[in-house]
Amino acid sequence: MRAVHTANAAPLHRFLLRLVDGRQEAAEDLFQETMLRAWRNLDELPPDGDAQRRWLFRVARNLAIDALRARQARPPEVGDLDPGRVPVAADVLECVLDRQLLDDALRRLSPEHRTVLVRLYYEDASVADVAASTGVPEGTVRSRSYYALRTVREFLERAGGRP
Repeated sequence: MRAVHTANAAPLHRFLLRLVDGRQEAAEDLFQETMLRAWRNLDELPPDGDAQRRWLFRVARNLAIDALRARQARPPEVGDLDPGRVPVAADVLECVLDRQLLDDALRRLSPEHRTVLVRLYYEDASVADVAASTGVPEGTVRSRSYYALRTVREFLERAGGRP
């Protein structure tokens, strides 16, 4: 189990961080739950390293989707705001507004479409890697990427942001 953790901890944590909009505590909770599920299901965990990673990412993705659904069922709390996410730049206000627009656009996507965009563009994963970790064909990953980018672009254009 230690080898599974060592080999997958960093990429899995980055993946979860993107899925939960940078909320560190939520990503850590999901990471711990993912590793706990792996430990409880050692007999189901594939022996191959790549297959293990796909299994872990699939479990993590499903947990993140469940957490998102639960979070959407309750109103946001003031404590959910993370002041550490404000970027440092020459025009801080513009950067904050751009980031907020992009976050809003990503939140409007389905969890499946958001997962594909996060993996492809934030984590620099290949289409094959995303397909393997989500359990869908490569063509579906390409299609989801196309439609997700189109949706984000349309949202940003309507909101007055840069596409």
